Amino acid sequence: MNSRTMEIIYREYKTDVYQYLYYLCRNHHNAEDLMQETFYRALTRLEGMEPKRIKAWLLRVAHNAYIDKLRKESRSNVYENEFFYNFSNEETPETKLLSQEVRDELFDQLSLLPPNQQHAVLLYDVHGFSYLESAELMGIGLSHFKILLYRARQKLRKGSQSA
Repeated sequence: MNSRTMEIIYREYKTDVYQYLYYLCRNHHNAEDLMQETFYRALTRLEGMEPKRIKAWLLRVAHNAYIDKLRKESRSNVYENEFFYNFSNEETPETKLLSQEVRDELFDQLSLLPPNQQHAVLLYDVHGFSYLESAELMGIGLSHFKILLYRARQKLRKGSQSA
């Protein structure tokens, strides 16, 4: 794969991959590291991929990179310094606070769901994949995916009504 093609793919999908990874690991720095790992893996294996399947494949690679990171961390003790999470960036304090509150609320609600239901909600509702694409990414049947998504939405509705 030439570098120009990879640059186009990176520019087109970097936001989607980052957001997906951020929803999974809930840490900006880890999401950036995993995004870098995802595109590194893609650089060597993206040759001959259908253009309409690239996004789905990248998210699958991102999910696998995330799982690999979890496995690696489970074998070692990692202590993170929370001091670095609060560094400012180009956002205003108001917009940063509002977006953080929305994200925290979403994460709180998603954290109540089992991992497979979280994955289903992220793929279908957040990233906009079709039922079939989402089911294929998760490696399950279409009817099983629909059931997972339905149950996840029911739990999210119950959680928002009780809040």
